[in-house]
Amino acid sequence: MTTATKKLLWTVLPLLLLAGCGRAPSVDVLGSFFPVWMLCLTIAIVATFIVHFILVRCRLDTEVGPPALFYPSTVILFTSILWLVLYR
Repeated sequence: MTTATKKLLWTVLPLLLLAGCGRAPSVDVLGSFFPVWMLCLTIAIVATFIVHFILVRCRLDTEVGPPALFYPSTVILFTSILWLVLYR
């Protein structure tokens, strides 16, 4: 490999790796652009609080597994579903 080829490779390779960073998905909220994942996470946290309220109201909160595992998993589930349904 010649020096010119190595120089070209070191110039082009970073540009190829950054090609996927062209446009981050964002949404306009009150004039400010927020990343979509932040909006999905916020909605998922609110939905998890609603699930918690329903479980307590129906006296089923003791039937779920460890709360430290159940509620973060619920947030991740809701975030993933929202992302897939709304933005993919």
